[in-house]
Amino acid sequence: MMQVPTLKLPSGEAVPVLGQGTWMMAEDARRRADEIASLQLGLDLGLTLIDTAEMYADGASETLVGEAIAGRRDEVFLVSKVLPSNAGRTAAIRACERSLARLRTDRIDLYLLHWRGNVPLSETLEAFEALVRGGKIRHWGVSNFDPADMAELEGLPGGAAVATNQVLYNLSRRGIEYDLLPACRARGVPLMAYSPIEQGRILRQPVLAKVAARHGATPAQVALAWVLRQEGVIAIPKAGRPAHLRENHDALRLRLTPEDCAEIDRAFPPPTRPRPLEML
Repeated sequence: MMQVPTLKLPSGEAVPVLGQGTWMMAEDARRRADEIASLQLGLDLGLTLIDTAEMYADGASETLVGEAIAGRRDEVFLVSKVLPSNAGRTAAIRACERSLARLRTDRIDLYLLHWRGNVPLSETLEAFEALVRGGKIRHWGVSNFDPADMAELEGLPGGAAVATNQVLYNLSRRGIEYDLLPACRARGVPLMAYSPIEQGRILRQPVLAKVAARHGATPAQVALAWVLRQEGVIAIPKAGRPAHLRENHDALRLRLTPEDCAEIDRAFPPPTRPRPLEML
């Protein structure tokens, strides 16, 4: 079995660069067995970072993850997220406790603010720091924060402890390369790329089929390998079936050439100016 590459969080802890997303899991009972089998296969193959959120399927995604990792909790780097509406000083602590119960664990490894809301960031940080002190979370971070949000966060007391920023990033959503990605790299804060193949919408692009054919790969593997080659980026694609999980895992073997990347850039041009942060 190939070794999954890792990168380090600001704390120095190493996490795999390819994890498992769970957005839109636990929404159809007919798919449940496949979804659990896929998550468990991912653990077998070293994709030990699992990302979920209290919002996903109204908590049912967390419940599914809890079932999938039962008896294997110590293998997993577990990520979940709190809704902005639950990000207050005491509300975030209660929300975290509900997530812990659904996940059937005593701790979340990385707890993220899902996006910026009306609660002052300083208040959310107080809650996160209380959760760290209480041993209920080990690290905290944010999601869908643009460069101005990150600068504000890091200027707050304790804000420099941010462990990651989870954002939309794929070939068709490259705006972060202009400013957010370089700024986070400079601070040693990795970005976590959700929807790294744009939920499949980019896979009909002829350039991906062309590059895939050269490598004996699939267009999805090319799109995922392109994200994985970026320094300081963790990708968290969702795989609801074991076969899909294996396809994602095998993207780690794919090495894109300079020619491949030049062709891809012509089809998906990099940004030449700042762009508003995109979200799905």
